[in-house]
Amino acid sequence: MGELTVAIIGCGDAFGSGGQLHTCFYIKAPHSSLLLDCGATAYYGIKKQGINMDDIDTIVISHFHGDHYGGVPFLLLEEAVRRREKPLTIISPPTGKDRITKLLEQLYPGSDVLGRLNLLFKTYMPDGVLQADHLEITALPVVHAPDTLPHGLRIGIGGKVISFSGDTEWTPILIALARDADLFICECNYYHSEVKGHMNYQTLLAYDDQLTYKQVLLTHFGDEMIQNRGRIHHPYAQDELRVAL
Repeated sequence: MGELTVAIIGCGDAFGSGGQLHTCFYIKAPHSSLLLDCGATAYYGIKKQGINMDDIDTIVISHFHGDHYGGVPFLLLEEAVRRREKPLTIISPPTGKDRITKLLEQLYPGSDVLGRLNLLFKTYMPDGVLQADHLEITALPVVHAPDTLPHGLRIGIGGKVISFSGDTEWTPILIALARDADLFICECNYYHSEVKGHMNYQTLLAYDDQLTYKQVLLTHFGDEMIQNRGRIHHPYAQDELRVAL
């Protein structure tokens, strides 16, 4: 079947704590490759790691905060300039096309980027399953800023399941997201502070025995987590790390 790899393009929080780039994971399977989120600074990381954009078939967006989808306009702009012909699918919560169109118009007015590319926008719905481009995506609503339409995602690709919490505080939905996942990428913004819409490590420890993932990778560290790295007993993401499944 071939190896599936997950490359960490960016794993930082909104503030780039610790010098990490905004959230972006490059998932490469034998017959399909995708970006899972593409935060504002992620395109720098894509170039730094030498990833060929022609290899990317799909961009999947977990929610509409800038550190998770703000890099999409820069990516699309260059793809239009270099006259990309290969189709590109963007999968997001509802309103994705409208939000990206407006963001492009704010950043590069009059550029008509979308009209110069072979783009397909698809929408996943809460508690629904979407099949596209050798992928099966299950989207589950999580607890974060409601206006961003936050979701956790289970992505079936290359015979594996990669699950992503998105940004969220603790919710029982994470038990379903993590169930039997080959890799569960879980945000853990804080070590002990309780901040609405985000996970802290002490809460994760309290519920960890209910999360039946095969492998886990913590991500989205803020300064508090970075300062307590030596006390963390779970694997965690760092920019340029690669995980083989």
